[in-house]
Amino acid sequence: MEIECRFFGPFREAVDEDRVLLTVDVDTYSELLVLLENRYPGLSGRLLDDDGGFAGSTVVTRNGTDLRHLDGLDTPVREGDVVRAIPSVYGGCAARRN
Repeated sequence: MEIECRFFGPFREAVDEDRVLLTVDVDTYSELLVLLENRYPGLSGRLLDDDGGFAGSTVVTRNGTDLRHLDGLDTPVREGDVVRAIPSVYGGCAARRN
């Protein structure tokens, strides 16, 4: 399937582009983020932490909605999705649980 990935701030610098159109064969955003970290070494450890969760306060959205408000990393990837990787200092805001 084809998806569009947009990168902000230091993620953009790591990829050397702000927008990438990818053809991928993944089912979930967990698999997609692993693929992105492997394809772009500058992203390694910056999207996912060592335990397979979101790294730091990085926000990843699907079509404008924070994955934490969907099914987290188990959110299905769909044809035509627009994915944004946003460091918190660039406008991302990680959801906090009390």
